[in-house]
Order: sequence, then structure tokens, then C-alpha cells
Amino acid sequence: MKHIIVGIAVAGLMVAGSAMATDMPDLAKKNGCTACHTIDKKVVGPAWMDVSKKYKGDAGAEAKLITKVSKGGGGVWGTTPMPGMDPSGKKQDVVKELVKFILALNK
Repeated sequence: MKHIIVGIAVAGLMVAGSAMATDMPDLAKKNGCTACHTIDKKVVGPAWMDVSKKYKGDAGAEAKLITKVSKGGGGVWGTTPMPGMDPSGKKQDVVKELVKFILALNK
């Protein structure tokens, strides 16, 4: 019986460790994303893992999220609006890289 309990505990730690193996990219830290988002827990905004799950299989997800991150918006995940990260369109390479990272979390 002890071996079964130990085995379950070890398996649980392995799963938790693999889920946490992905760190927030430096671009997210540098651009203030971490004030409202984490990879695996809702803070002010949704967890990026939840965003990735929501848009899995959506062929237009990347374009939708690039627009949302760039210009901001609200209503999808609650009442708190997200400010736009790039309303001027000068950081599109950064926005695209972050969106690709988010969408890749649930592959």
C-alpha cells in the first residue's frame, strides 16, 4: 500500500513539474504582460494556458489574438479590459512572437 501511495505522489510531482517547465518569455516580462497574466493561473487576465486551450483548432486564432493583444479589448474573459500592447503597430514582431508562444502551450 505504501508503494502505491508513493508512486501516486511521485507521478503527481512529475506532472506538476512538467506543467511548470515552461517559463514566461522575457518579452512578456519586458512588455508588462506578467502584471496580469501567468502561464498556468488566472490573475487579472486569463492564464495563457487557458487562452491556448480556448483557441486550439481555430484556424484564425493567431490573427484574432494579434489584433486583441495589439489593440486591447475585453469581454471574452470577464469585465476587466486589457490595454493594447501595440496600438501604434510598431511592435508587431513582439506581439506575433508572444501570440505564437501562447498558442503553442496547448500542443
